[in-house]
Amino acid sequence: MSETRGVRGVKSAARAVVLLELLAERGEQPSRLDQLAEELGVPRSSMYQLLQTLVAYGWVRTDATGSLYGIGIRALLTGTSYLDGDRRIRLVRPYLDEASDALGETIHMARLDGTDVVYLATRESHEYLRTISRVGRRVPAHAGALGKALLAERADDELPFTDGLLTTLTKNTHTDRAALLADLSQVRERGYSIDREETVPGIAGFGFALRYDTPATDAISCSVPVARLTREHEARIISVMQEIRAKIETRLPPVSGVPDWR
Repeated sequence: MSETRGVRGVKSAARAVVLLELLAERGEQPSRLDQLAEELGVPRSSMYQLLQTLVAYGWVRTDATGSLYGIGIRALLTGTSYLDGDRRIRLVRPYLDEASDALGETIHMARLDGTDVVYLATRESHEYLRTISRVGRRVPAHAGALGKALLAERADDELPFTDGLLTTLTKNTHTDRAALLADLSQVRERGYSIDREETVPGIAGFGFALRYDTPATDAISCSVPVARLTREHEARIISVMQEIRAKIETRLPPVSGVPDWR
């Protein structure tokens, strides 16, 4: 059993959290009782009782046969509450609109969470509208513009990675620590990160850490298809996004009385 700040963890609570995270990761792919019990190393009877409790409270849903399980609607309600209750997200949203109007490209805001970034807000390109929102989705921090912008705000020995190969998303993703560190060094020199098809083939991104925290935990980015990324358009993206970042950081200085969420 792990401990946090000297407090011994509650085994049943930890098991429920791990189960919910597993179901959330699987998204549209439902899971069976035996699969979940085996993957979490829990007796089948205990897993069944846990699932039934979470179904009753709306955190897990099941099909008509009662044999398949997925994440429940309560997870959405809680996630929405997180977004609505975060002052920084609320205040950044209008600037995402401003960037979107100025560039006509896809604009994101994300937050570092361990070795990943989590999308908090998105404004889609005027040229192409996705039918599925990216809000709430996770991406390895080393693989994209948002994550690299935030990793570069930390010293190399403070990065949340162990030795070994990093997750590969495309043929351009950094898969070893040395290559990543070399890229982050360039990010620090430029003041922004560049993702050239490292996360999604055919898509480039430019990331900008928001330095109202030290080290920064939030970042914004602009994504654009490489097919229309001319040198002139790239220069304009960087200029506009740097201006937007400056406006946000001016608008969001540390405020007394506001919880310092960690």
